Amino acid sequence: MQMRHFVQPKATVVTAAVEAPVVRVVRMVLRNGRAFATSAIAAALLVSLALLAGCESNTPAKPPEAKPEPKPPELLTGRAAFQKVFIAARNYAADVKPFRIESTPSVDGNGQDGKSAIWRASFASAIQHGVKPFFWSGSNAPDAPSRGVSPGNEDTYNPSNASTQIFDVAFLKVDSDQAFAEAQKHGGNKILEKDPTTPVIYICDWNHNTNELTWHVIYGGSRETAKLTVAVNASSGAFIRVEK
Repeated sequence: MQMRHFVQPKATVVTAAVEAPVVRVVRMVLRNGRAFATSAIAAALLVSLALLAGCESNTPAKPPEAKPEPKPPELLTGRAAFQKVFIAARNYAADVKPFRIESTPSVDGNGQDGKSAIWRASFASAIQHGVKPFFWSGSNAPDAPSRGVSPGNEDTYNPSNASTQIFDVAFLKVDSDQAFAEAQKHGGNKILEKDPTTPVIYICDWNHNTNELTWHVIYGGSRETAKLTVAVNASSGAFIRVEK
C-alpha cells in the first residue's frame, strides 16, 4: 500500500510564528528584570494620574457658599434686658443685688419707645466684696458689646457709697417704656416735637433720700447735656418731678 506523505498542519506553523516573539519578550523581561518592571509600573502610574486629572477637570466646580446675612438689631425694654443679665449675675454671686440699670445710646435706636439695643445692669455682692456690671447687647455696631449677655470688670464694693445703693428686685414693677410714656406728659413730647432726633436714655436707681426706686428719663445724649430729665417712680409708674 502506498503511504501518503504527511503534511504538517498550517496551525503548527502559525503557532511557532507567534511563539517566537513571545519567547523573545520573555527573555527580554528576564534579562532586564527589575528595570523593565519599574518602567512598566511608572507608565501605569502616569496613565492613572492622567485619567484622574481628566475626571477632575470634568467635575463641575461647586458654587461659592453664600455668606449668612447679619442679624438685625434687637431692642429691649429695661426690665426685659435686666431679666437676662440677672441670671448671669447670680452665677457671679448668689447674694447679688442690683444698684443701677441704664441704657446706652447707639446707632440702632434712639430710645424714644423705651427700648435700647444696649443695656447695662450693675450688681453688688457682700460675699465677694465687689461690684460687677453685666451687659446685654442686641447691636451689631463695631463699638458695641458682643451680642447677648457679657460681664464687665469687677470693682471694690463700698456699701456706704451713695452711688452703689442696692435695691430689691421686687421694687422694679414699671418698665422703661411706661416711664417714657409718663415722661412724655411732663415736657418730653415738646422736646421731641422740636427735635425728633433727640435720643432718650434711661437710668434706674435707688433714691436713698425718699426710699424709692426711680426711673430717670433723660432727653439727650447724656445726663450732663440733657435737654430734660423726668423722674418716674419705678414701682408705681407715678410722676415724681422734673429734674432738669
